[in-house]
Amino acid sequence: MQQPLQLPVQQPPGCGKSSLLSSSASAAGAIPKGSVVCSTVSGNPYAGLVSHLRAAWLSGKTRPLEYRVAQLEALGRFLEEKKQDILEATALDMGKPPFEAEFSEVLLCKNELNEALNNLSWWMKDKHVDKNLATQLDLAFIRKDPYGVVLIIGPWNYPIYLLLVPLIGAIAAGNCVIIKPSKLTKNSEKLMEEVLPKYLDKDCFAVVTAGVEETTRLLENKFDYIFFTGSPSVGRIIMTAAAKHLTPVTLELGGKNPCYVSDTCDVQNVARRVAWGRFFNAGQTCIAPDYVLCSVEMQEKLMPALREAITEFYGSEPRNSPDFARIVGDKQFKRVQALLSSGRVAIGGQTDEKERYIAPTVLVDVKPSDPAMQEEIFGPILLIITVANMDEAIDFINSRERPLVVYAFSSDNKEVNQVLERTSSGGFCGNDTLMHVTLTSLPFGGIGSSGLGMFHGQFTFDTFTHHRGCLQRGTGLEPINTLRYPPYSTHKMGLVRTATSVKRRGECFLL
Repeated sequence: MQQPLQLPVQQPPGCGKSSLLSSSASAAGAIPKGSVVCSTVSGNPYAGLVSHLRAAWLSGKTRPLEYRVAQLEALGRFLEEKKQDILEATALDMGKPPFEAEFSEVLLCKNELNEALNNLSWWMKDKHVDKNLATQLDLAFIRKDPYGVVLIIGPWNYPIYLLLVPLIGAIAAGNCVIIKPSKLTKNSEKLMEEVLPKYLDKDCFAVVTAGVEETTRLLENKFDYIFFTGSPSVGRIIMTAAAKHLTPVTLELGGKNPCYVSDTCDVQNVARRVAWGRFFNAGQTCIAPDYVLCSVEMQEKLMPALREAITEFYGSEPRNSPDFARIVGDKQFKRVQALLSSGRVAIGGQTDEKERYIAPTVLVDVKPSDPAMQEEIFGPILLIITVANMDEAIDFINSRERPLVVYAFSSDNKEVNQVLERTSSGGFCGNDTLMHVTLTSLPFGGIGSSGLGMFHGQFTFDTFTHHRGCLQRGTGLEPINTLRYPPYSTHKMGLVRTATSVKRRGECFLL
């Protein structure tokens, strides 16, 4: 998806700043309030901070429903009261248009927050499960326990949303949390560091600002769960660090998302929906359609429709449009600019390094071996690859790593379903782009190299929750238990089999 760890270090090695440090900790001499955290506990600069949060978690403070609701409501006040600050920070970081910022960074966060507040009491309840004959008089249930102290590492492309949505789930599940924003989006990082601490409990939540070296040291500590959003290459580093402590992880990564367009489409609608999904946030979206697979005939129809859609959205000079973002940094600009050499520029292609501007661009005659097909674009470039038919498109998709999302456009639902049934991806969206991410009822996550684990709505709560299988038996009726005690016999085996077996109910029929 992106590489939030590959950033310049702006702080002395071994010392990362952290916010949300508690006044009570300061009074106890554990962590000086507002100071740079350079604890020598275990020889790691973050060991003191992690230990402090673990003590808060072990105290049981984060477990009551009322506490979780209070923290979530405080997070809601942050989103409401600091909305303008969020819009300004993301505009300064990457020229994100106010509409796109409010939609993707604020509104979608509020949706997740309200979903959690509306359902948290239900999510937290024990789930009672089926029992066998031997346990009919007992209690069998799944207890929803928090993991403990969790780490959330956010990316730069959606620096608020992709940091706060996991945080919402972690708070809802009853955890203590350290969040680490990306250093590449400096203004958003500053907002998280300086403003968010005023809203959340300083004993249980911390914001750490860290570069590569500091993040490496942070990962040396034992966490109970790690949630990372970024590139597959950095995801491997995170997973390696987590493996040392057998820490479970969620890795939200990325990849090249294919978009099949059949010959039976409304070309104008396809062009608008694909262009919006590709050029939203200047293409810096992990679920953006990366390349279109279509016939030569459809390409000829699609090109003028895409050109018209781009003009409709951004005017004849997209550079001057207030609704078109910029590439986040110089390094990212040069990487995306270099991809313009793949295939042939059919639309756009203009760049301005000083502004970090790359025009909405469509490349045709792209070969699978071209550089633009070897990595996720993560910029405002749409590739078009021609195929003979749907079967060839599906074969092409299946010959590559499994993507974060597969898109399919067709006026024939049977074709859309064929693409759905015959491919594998983290998610799927038929006849549109990006919109599946707006549903808190759908899980979001990758598969294979595009990610591990899922979140959104209850799925985020479940991600940060240990589902603890519990059986509570009575202390009486001991004669029944003697059936399983030695000395064993064939008679006892028959009774135990009757008391504990799962019976098949009959033939399994498709509905």
